[in-house]
This record gives sequence, C-alpha cells and structure tokens, in this order.
Amino acid sequence: MEPVDVAFALLGVGALLAGILPRVLERRPLSMPIAFLGLGMLVFLLPTGLPTPDPLRWPELTTHLTEVGVIVALMGAGLKIDRPLSWARWSSTWRLLAIAMPLCIAAVALLGWWWAGLVPAAALLLGAALAPTDPVLAADVQVGEPTDAEDSEDEVRFALTSEAGLNDGLAFPFVYAAIAIATTSLAPADWAAHWFTVDVLYKLTVGVGGGLLIGWLLGKLFFRAPSELRLARHAEGFLALAATFLAYGLVEVAGGYGFLAVFVAARAIRAAERTHEFHSVLHDFAEQVERLLTVLLLLLLGGAVIGGLLAPLTWPAALVGLALVFVIRPLTGWLSLRGAPGRPAEHWVIAAFGIRGVGSFYYLAYATSKTDFPQAELLWATVGLVVLVSVVVHGVAATPVMQLLDREGERTRDASERGRSDEPALGGVRG
Repeated sequence: MEPVDVAFALLGVGALLAGILPRVLERRPLSMPIAFLGLGMLVFLLPTGLPTPDPLRWPELTTHLTEVGVIVALMGAGLKIDRPLSWARWSSTWRLLAIAMPLCIAAVALLGWWWAGLVPAAALLLGAALAPTDPVLAADVQVGEPTDAEDSEDEVRFALTSEAGLNDGLAFPFVYAAIAIATTSLAPADWAAHWFTVDVLYKLTVGVGGGLLIGWLLGKLFFRAPSELRLARHAEGFLALAATFLAYGLVEVAGGYGFLAVFVAARAIRAAERTHEFHSVLHDFAEQVERLLTVLLLLLLGGAVIGGLLAPLTWPAALVGLALVFVIRPLTGWLSLRGAPGRPAEHWVIAAFGIRGVGSFYYLAYATSKTDFPQAELLWATVGLVVLVSVVVHGVAATPVMQLLDREGERTRDASERGRSDEPALGGVRG
C-alpha cells in the first residue's frame, strides 16, 4: 500500500464528505470541523504509512497551506457581508478590533510570561497568534451568502464575520513585534522605531490602500467594462481566486499586509455593484474552495495531534490557553461591546464565539520560520490545544445557541411589531 495512494483516497473521501456533511449536520449540535478533525485522528492512528504532519518539521509548508486557507476565507467573508461600511453601522467591529483584540493579546502575553514561564518574545507571539478570530472554521456563526438587503444580517453574525475579516491582518504588527524582540532585544530602543514606521504605519497603509485600489479596479472590470470584457456577464466563479491572489500577491510584493488587502478588496468589489448576482457566484466558488482547504487542514491537524503535537504541553500553558477561550475573550469582548448595537444576550454570544483556528497556526508558522523562538514546541502545543478546544466547544455550542438567539430575536421583533400596531393613528384618540 503506497502512502500516495492512501493520500488520494483520503482526499477523495474528504471532498465527498465536504459535500454531504453540511446537509447532514445542519441544525445539529455538531460541526463539520469536529467531524474532519476526528477523521484525521482516526486515519493517522491506522497503519496507512502516511507521514506524520509535523508543523515544526515543515514550517514553510505549514505557512503556505494555512496562508492559502486564510486568504480564500477572507475573500468569501468580504463578499458575503451585506452591510455597507460606515463608522456607525460597523461600531461593533471597531470595538472588537480596537479594545478586545489588544486586551486579549496583552492578557495572554502576560499570563504566558508570568504563569507559563515563556520568555517575553515567545509570550508576545503566543498572544499575537491567538488574537485573531478565525474566518475559516467559523461558518456556523457567520453571515450567509450575499443578498440584496443591506440590513438582513443580525448583529451577532455580522460582528463575528467582519471581525474575522479584519483582525487576521491587524494582528500582524504584534507578530512582527515578537519577531523583533526575538532577533534583537527586549529594549524598545533597539526595534520600536522601525516597527512603528514600517510594520505598523507603512504595511497597514499599503494593505488598506492596495486592497481598495485593486478592488476598485476589479469592480470596474467586472461591472463597468465594455460589454465584451465585462466579466460579470459570464458568471465565472473562479475569478474569486483571481481577485484573492491578485490582491494578496501585489500588496505583499509592495510590502503591505496581504490579509488586510484581500478583505478590503472584497468589500470594494461588493461596493462596486452591491446587488449584482455575480457576487453570489464569486462567493459560492470561494466557499467551495475554502471548504476543501478546510478539510485538508483539519485532516492534517488531526494527524499532528496523533503525532504528538500536544506532547510538550505543560499544565500552566494549558491553563493559559483555556483561560483565553473561557475567560479572557468572553470578558474582553463583552466589555468592548458595552454601548454597541444589539441586545445584551447578543453581546455575550459575540464575546463567547471568538473562534480560534487556521489563522493562529499561520502566524505561529510564519514567525517561527523567520527566526528561532525559544520554547517553540510549547508554543505549538498551546496553540494546538486552544484550536482543538475551540473547534469542539464552539462547534457543539454554535447551532443550539444560534437557534435560541434567532428565536429570541423573532419574539422581540414580533413584540415590537405588535406594539406599533397598537399605537393610535396620528391625531387619533385611543378608545
């Protein structure tokens, strides 16, 4: 039995299940990521001859596999959000990015250093890698496909989708800070000036500006070009990949943050012709590719766990990871949403469902491939534990929690509509 033949068969089974499971598991307290994570563990427990997926052994491969998974998910997330971008209508997103994310990074880094015994650079990398919520594994709590209605999205799904779309890029400066400390010293005088001017100001500016420009140009090509060149007429979904790789590649070549550029470009494409049916074509293709990549990554994660990914884990490090999932993210998310749109119950759900996943693996693989971090094995074990816990806990809870929230929302809307119907007409008298 050749390992390559087993790999082909496994990928075929995985692709088939990726088409079946979303229908089978719909409205059940079990998610597709849980199923494929379990399948990966089972396969690598068997004597198949497949090599053990070890991210420490193949950091470059791990970086690029997770990289592709994230950018395709970011394109899909940017295309499916119906709500136009504005300061007021996206206030929940800005709060999560500006308050909850930095607080999560600081809390995890502090606990990683003080409690888990990580050196400062490794502690900051742990906080930065675990900061972004995941656009890949969070389909059960995100908005659906694009629609014509600007206000069709509830606050929970919108906030979690938009947050995941932006914080994958905004966590990068903190990763670069960890790399700078690891390669120079803890003293800010040795790295802070370059970090702030290049890694913060320049790379963020190029990421946002490049994404806007590329998205604007693609929007013109898709919807405004002469008839024979107007690509939206042909309904070819693979153009979602063209937009993804163009935005990511060109901005990375220019030295900006490609993750940020992909999401911003998707929003610019959507804004070019907001209600065109071509957005659904692009989104559906991106979602299908994302699902296949998710299957592959989860199978490999299951194999990595069986191969000993969690073996270096210590109890203090495990407690730091569990604290992030069950205490730090829920608390900081809830505090950041005080005064934001939505009901208190919605705020708690947004805060609790900060799913960690593929993006965390990407940041860790990227940073450890750039320089040698002390305690890298412990970092991988801690991030692996957090993603496992997040996949299982959030995967089990997502469906019943969202169903309950939807029912509560329907009752609230019905009561509001009944209240309005009982009001007297203008100038009338209540009998």
